[in-house]
Amino acid sequence: MRRRSRRTEPRATPSGPGPAGPAAAATSARTATASRLHAFNRFEIKYLVPQDRAEELRAELRRHMDDDAYSGDRGYPITSVYYDTARLKFYWEKIEGLKFRRKLRVRHYGTADDLSPDSRVFVEIKQRVNRVTQKRRVVLPYRDALRLCSPEGYEPEGEVGARERAFLDEVSTLVGELDLRPTVTTGYHREAWVGREADLGLRVTLDHRLRGRDRDFHLASEAPNRLILPARLSVLEVKANERVPAWVTDLTARMSLDVVRISKYCQSVQAFGLVPRSTMHAPDELDAVLGDHAPATELTDGPVPGSTDDGVTDAPNRKSVLVR
Repeated sequence: MRRRSRRTEPRATPSGPGPAGPAAAATSARTATASRLHAFNRFEIKYLVPQDRAEELRAELRRHMDDDAYSGDRGYPITSVYYDTARLKFYWEKIEGLKFRRKLRVRHYGTADDLSPDSRVFVEIKQRVNRVTQKRRVVLPYRDALRLCSPEGYEPEGEVGARERAFLDEVSTLVGELDLRPTVTTGYHREAWVGREADLGLRVTLDHRLRGRDRDFHLASEAPNRLILPARLSVLEVKANERVPAWVTDLTARMSLDVVRISKYCQSVQAFGLVPRSTMHAPDELDAVLGDHAPATELTDGPVPGSTDDGVTDAPNRKSVLVR
């Protein structure tokens, strides 16, 4: 796949970061194929869960749901590297609440010990259209995923279906037009449940030990990671195709869980000071909740299983530190 020529990212305008004018419209026309190809669409609601309430939550979820086939009773690790522009276009689109926004990432399910150049990873475009989250992805060997998301580019061997070709072209165009580069890596441990009977479209996940780094972006790197959320908080995500069952909303209300708008990518960008908070960003639920739970210094202080006393972990998701 031939990489398209790069263009310098337009300067921010007084109305906010990002492109403007006829040139931007042309770029948008070339890159906005997102709404034409979907793997799935869903609504997502996120909550913060104190660790001392996690066991109670698990018990309630298992009354109504089954363990995800890959989760079992211990869950599984996830590591992702997120791509953005030099001026953090995707970050700002999230912070400023654009109704249509996207993120590009390469994601590995499993431990760092399991990762090799031939390991299967996912290249994903996750996007938001109004209130609906859409995610499309392709499975590639790790070496090919890195090529696809780099100036080198990637040309698949053999026949490729039309949908896959369109997706690969979209990734290639985004990387080339916007000069995307690795920006942050995130890692966490996930437990997952799937709905049964009337709730077959329901998926619920619980993510622990959220951490990241802003350098050395190999997914199996030994580079240290820092907590991007206080260690005693986990993130619950409720994902539904059409509706959230009443028992879920009753459960979260009964447990007094806090609804938050949280992005693991944005948390990482802010935790490492890659950009100041937007002057147009209004304080949201997460600001208030974190203010109630702990001082900001707890984002890096305080031990967590598999970490040092200052909250810095070894390479994420080693088999020796898989904990729940």
